Amino acid sequence: MPNQDNGRENRGPWSGKPTNARPEFDDLLRQGQERLQDYFPSGRPPAKTFLIAAALAVAALGIWSSYYTVPSDSVAIVQRFGKYNAEVSPGLHFKIPLGVDVATVVPVKRQLKQEFGFTTPGATDPYQSPTDGRRETEMVTGDLNAALVEWVVQYRISEPRKFLFEVREPSATLRYVSESVMREVVGDRTVDEVITVGRQEIENEALLKMQALATKYAMGISIDQVQLKNINPPQPVQASFNEVNQAQQEKERLINEARREYNKVIPLAEGEKDQRIREADGSRLKRTNEAEGDAARFTALLSEYRKAPEVTRRRIYIETLQDVLPGIRSKIIVDGSTRSILPLLNLDRQPGEKQ
Repeated sequence: MPNQDNGRENRGPWSGKPTNARPEFDDLLRQGQERLQDYFPSGRPPAKTFLIAAALAVAALGIWSSYYTVPSDSVAIVQRFGKYNAEVSPGLHFKIPLGVDVATVVPVKRQLKQEFGFTTPGATDPYQSPTDGRRETEMVTGDLNAALVEWVVQYRISEPRKFLFEVREPSATLRYVSESVMREVVGDRTVDEVITVGRQEIENEALLKMQALATKYAMGISIDQVQLKNINPPQPVQASFNEVNQAQQEKERLINEARREYNKVIPLAEGEKDQRIREADGSRLKRTNEAEGDAARFTALLSEYRKAPEVTRRRIYIETLQDVLPGIRSKIIVDGSTRSILPLLNLDRQPGEKQ
C-alpha cells in the first residue's frame, strides 16, 4: 500500500499540479545559466563591461533628470543642496542632475479653493476638502444658538518662496486660520443675522481677518474671496426654525406691501395738498387785487365827484345804463304823460318768442 502522504496529490487553489513536482522556475534558471556560460566561458563578465554599463546608466539618468518644464500658470523654485537658489519662469529649463538641484513647481496664477462642510467630487487637492466636515460646520452664534455653516475660501499663491519655506504645510495652516476666523465672526452675531441679513457683512469681515493673519504668518497667500454657502440650524430644531423663518418672511412681505401702499397714497395726498394751497393762494391774490382795484377806482371817482358832483353823478348813471341795458331782452320807452303801460305789453306772447 503506498504512503498516503507521498502518493496523494495535494492540489492548491491556484494550481492543479502535484506539490511534490519540481517547479518550472528551476528549469528557467538552469537555462539562463547555460546561456550565460555561452557568452562568458569563464562564468562571469569582465569588470570593464560592468564599468561601461554603470557609466551609461548614470549618464542616462543624468540626462533624464537635467531638464524640466514649468507650466504657463506656474513658477518653479529651485533648491541647490536643499537651499533656495532661484525662481524661474514658465518654460523649458535645465538644472544640475542627480538630486543636486531640485525644482518645485508652484501654481501662482491658478485660483485655489478650500471647502468647509462639503466636498466637490473629483477634487485633486488634498487640502481642498474637509477631513471632518461635520465638526467644522458646527458653530455657536452670539445669542448662544447653534448653526451649521458651510463656506468656501478662494485664494492664490502670491509669494511662492514664502509659501514653501516660511510655514510648514501652509495649506493646512490656512484651513485652521479660516475655521478660527469664521467661528470668531459668527460668534459676534445673532443666528438671524448669520442666516438671513448678515451674510455679506460676515463674508467681508472674514476676508479681511483671514488676509491679515495670512500676512502676519508670512504664508505667501492672497485671499480672493470668502463665500458662505448653506447655513442651517441643527437637525433637531430645523422644523421650528423653518416656521420662524416663514413668519419673518411673511412679516417682511406685509411691511413691503404697507410701504408700497404708503408710497402710492402719500405722494397723491401731497400733490392734492399742494394743488389746494396753490388754488387758495391764487384766490387770495385775485381777491386782493380786485379789492385794491375797486378801492383805487372808488378813490379816483370820489376825487372827480368832489370836483363836479352833477357831472360825475350823470356819468355814473349813464355808465350804469350801458352795463344794464344790453342784458334786457325787451325795452319799452314811454314819456311822462303815459298813465298806463298795460296796452303796450304783449301778455299773450309765448315764452321764448321775441317781441
